[in-house]
Amino acid sequence: MTGVIRVLVLHGPNLNLLGQREPQVYGSETLAEIDALLAQRAEARGVEVTALQSNHEGVLIDALHEAGQGTADAVVFNAGGLTHTSVSLRDAVVAAGLPVIEVHLSNVAAREEFRHVSLLAPVVVGQVTGFGVDSYLLGLDAAIATVRKRRN
Repeated sequence: MTGVIRVLVLHGPNLNLLGQREPQVYGSETLAEIDALLAQRAEARGVEVTALQSNHEGVLIDALHEAGQGTADAVVFNAGGLTHTSVSLRDAVVAAGLPVIEVHLSNVAAREEFRHVSLLAPVVVGQVTGFGVDSYLLGLDAAIATVRKRRN
């Protein structure tokens, strides 16, 4: 498999409120600013990136299913609060059969106890948490590196 690497970035519930919602926890950048930074990073690396945000679990599941059918080579995924509750998202990650990098703006392990368990963690390639916007950028780099290793 060769060609341009295609990465899907999925943003889960409430991430559309970035920049307004608890900036002391999530930072002051908006989702549009994060997506623009990801697009710049991807372009500089010769990679195609597509971003989708949804507050609806089923939309995220459908996007993972589509990615697994060949629309993406890897996924960078911030499932928000669904990280800790959704068996269905976990199963969709497995079903997609793609490398998925879990990202979080905040350090979830240093927050409320209910955030300490990720149902996605056992089925993703790895996690990047606690670096604010850089979590997404590092997650994109990890996705690219993972696809390149698998192609070699």
